Amino acid sequence: MPGKTSKTQDMDKDQPAETPHYHGHRERLRERFYSAGPDALSDYELLEMALFPALPRRDTKPLAKALLKKFGSFAEVVHAPEARLREVDGVKDASVTQLKLLAAAAQRIAKGEIKRSIALSSWNDVIGYCRTGMAFADKEQFRILFLDKRNQLIADEVQQTGTVDHTPVYPREVIKRALELSATALILVHNHPSGDPTPSSADIQMTKAIVDIASPLGISVHDHIIVGKNGHASLKGMRLI
Repeated sequence: MPGKTSKTQDMDKDQPAETPHYHGHRERLRERFYSAGPDALSDYELLEMALFPALPRRDTKPLAKALLKKFGSFAEVVHAPEARLREVDGVKDASVTQLKLLAAAAQRIAKGEIKRSIALSSWNDVIGYCRTGMAFADKEQFRILFLDKRNQLIADEVQQTGTVDHTPVYPREVIKRALELSATALILVHNHPSGDPTPSSADIQMTKAIVDIASPLGISVHDHIIVGKNGHASLKGMRLI
């Protein structure tokens, strides 16, 4: 069979490239997202769409399913540590950036809701905000919500970051910071990377130490909330403070 002439080769170059097999799938997914809403999509489908900008020339379904298989849920995927994300075959810089952008956006939205509300009249928002920022972290963090006399949020600060099962907390430093901010109330928050939010004896002792120092100074400790991926615990609700 004779080879192609240069004219035929030029004609071949003018032909449109073959549409990738996943192109139609992406369009159908987008259409369902806009017509039926995000609740009509499963976790892996939503994750697929989230990865579209990071992987414009690749079928994202296998990667989305692999991420969910490893981490368990959409929330756990976007909050997973970068090093663990990279353990999944196919996850590169662009994918990590996209996932961390989602986590940052969720945290920013939750923080905005807290700042616009009176903390103690929207307790579900407080819990949601704490879980969004800390429940899936791989190391313990101890943070404080500093409130004014109307229970409005003055500041939200991470005081210490520790290891997978311990964070050093210094009660006098906590109170010193509260005085600097003219806070009249505190909500203490920390996470348990194990997933189990049950308070330890050390958690209880540390909380009581902060309460003992704060009370004579007119500073109330409204609660100490412990969050984990399996739920949350309130020391006040458990009558431990």
